[in-house]
Amino acid sequence: PLADAAALAGPDPELAATMGFSGFGKKARTFDLEAMFEQTRRTAVERSRKVLEAREREKEDQAEKEFSCLHPDSPISASSAIGAQSILTPRDAACSESEDSSGEELTGPSAQSQTSVPGQNEDTDDDEEEDEEFIGPPLPPGFKDSDDDHDDDDMQDEDNNPVKKIPDSHEITLQHGTKTVSALGLDPSGARLVTGGYDYDVRFWDFAGMDASLQAFRSLQPCECHQIKSLQYSSTGDVILVVSGNSQAKVLDRDGFPVMECIKGDQYIVDMTNTKGHTAMLNSGCWHPKIKEEFLTCSNDGTVRTWDVNNEKKHKGVFKPRSVQGKRVIPTTCTYSRDGKLIAAGCQDGSIQIWDRNMSVHTKFHCRQAHAPGTDTSCLTFSYDGTALASRGGDDTLKIWDIRQFKKPLNSAERLPSFFPMTDCCFSPDDKILVTGTSVKKGGGSGKLFFFDRETFQKLYEIDVTNASVVRCLWHPKLNQIMVGTGNGLAKVYYDPVKSQRGAKLCVVKTKRKERQAETLTQDYIITPHALPMFREPRQRSTRKQLEKDRLDPLKSHKPEPPVAGPGRGGRVGTHGGTLSSYIVKNIALDKTDDSNPREAILRHAKEAEENPYWVAPAYAKTQPKTVFAEVEQEDDETDKPEWKKRKI
Repeated sequence: PLADAAALAGPDPELAATMGFSGFGKKARTFDLEAMFEQTRRTAVERSRKVLEAREREKEDQAEKEFSCLHPDSPISASSAIGAQSILTPRDAACSESEDSSGEELTGPSAQSQTSVPGQNEDTDDDEEEDEEFIGPPLPPGFKDSDDDHDDDDMQDEDNNPVKKIPDSHEITLQHGTKTVSALGLDPSGARLVTGGYDYDVRFWDFAGMDASLQAFRSLQPCECHQIKSLQYSSTGDVILVVSGNSQAKVLDRDGFPVMECIKGDQYIVDMTNTKGHTAMLNSGCWHPKIKEEFLTCSNDGTVRTWDVNNEKKHKGVFKPRSVQGKRVIPTTCTYSRDGKLIAAGCQDGSIQIWDRNMSVHTKFHCRQAHAPGTDTSCLTFSYDGTALASRGGDDTLKIWDIRQFKKPLNSAERLPSFFPMTDCCFSPDDKILVTGTSVKKGGGSGKLFFFDRETFQKLYEIDVTNASVVRCLWHPKLNQIMVGTGNGLAKVYYDPVKSQRGAKLCVVKTKRKERQAETLTQDYIITPHALPMFREPRQRSTRKQLEKDRLDPLKSHKPEPPVAGPGRGGRVGTHGGTLSSYIVKNIALDKTDDSNPREAILRHAKEAEENPYWVAPAYAKTQPKTVFAEVEQEDDETDKPEWKKRKI
């Protein structure tokens, strides 16, 4: 088809143009980029030279005019006027050319323009400096020099005194809760802060959206009843890694919704390499600084595992720290190096072990006696230049190491109490200061934030934070603000209005929003559905009608059955049962007669039987003789009888 198109374009160009084939017969143009750049550079240099020549001519004209005003009769003034007319034309041409070039007259660099026109660079530089200096009203003599000297002195003071770089002139307090704030995370841009604590809550704070009331915009419990150990935003800031007291790390998005949850391993498998996830409580975790999908966790099962966000079914790699005897040892903290090529773990036997990320079998660097055995190394962090490693130990020390000479620490600071397994340390943005917090017992003073010089390890500064332990600290490089998590549920932000950027400065200037009156009125009432009028049963106006209705109701007007007296009847059991024995027992219990004297008991009814005989007497009324009872003899006085003759009772 291309050949046909070329044949059409050859003999009859008008027909080819009409058919749309006119472009097929032409060859493609080739461009030499180096030649184009060279041509552009020459054009820029030429235009700059013309502009400089025009400025120089303008200055000469100005000088001649001043001279002619001072000496009007001199013959030079006439010739200078003619010269001015002759010079005016090329200068106007240069100006018009520069205007036509639409502001591209200084395209070339100034250094090239100065070197291309030798002989006039010194004069033109002086003239340009004079033009720049004398724009506007003249300054008093010596003013500019003194100001510059003052600024230079301030800069030198800041360089010589690193304490002035610490942004602690102002602070705000965020109320997370009442229990320890054990995790802090700030996204790379510094817009959002996330806090987690021993109360299982994770709270989200938006500096741009908060007002002076400093309220979190979201609170949730992503891991139910497990304490939060670590929170960290990824390198892109779109997801958050949540490490808690269970064996499964979670990844949330910026708004707190779940993205993935790591799988739990099989706890009955001995070799931890063959199980897909952690089988015991997690201790720490962090994101890869370069790869946004990869993160790292360590656990009480004695492993350090890498994960991929897109694959929650299995870990990516397993690193197993070992003691001197080759036994399993528990890692308490882990981190990546700044370039992401190394993985470091602090272990319970006091060692720090570092692996190459791509080789998980043998350690690349290790120090067996980094901290006291049996203590929890709570934090490892690499410096921004990647050569130094800082470790915060459970033996109340802070040490800094050169990983190239890993046998002995460069410097060490002692007597820094730490009661928490996640006490932090971090580097300042300029890599010259090392920061950590101290723990205190309840009522034992105030927790402090200490600042140490990285080179000399001299204590530069300290901040009394609150009357509780300082657990977490974070110095954000973009905001230049320090976030601190404390043991009494506070998250404090230290900043300086001049040295810091955004962050806390955005929310402190906003006034508190006034609550609407309608909202305040309705907040105190709880209305259940059946309390509304549409669900409420109609109430009777008078009781008489209600009583008449109740009388017609057979259930409501039924008289309850009286209790059964005596033996049961009608299928109902008596009060004391229906048997003979129960009846006899009842009568015995009710019988109150005194049978101590049987003769008197019988004669008690004699008079009644005589007057009203009923049982035996009527049958023998005519034949029965008169009864004769023996008379009671008077008992002899036994007082005179001897003791052995007396009747014994």
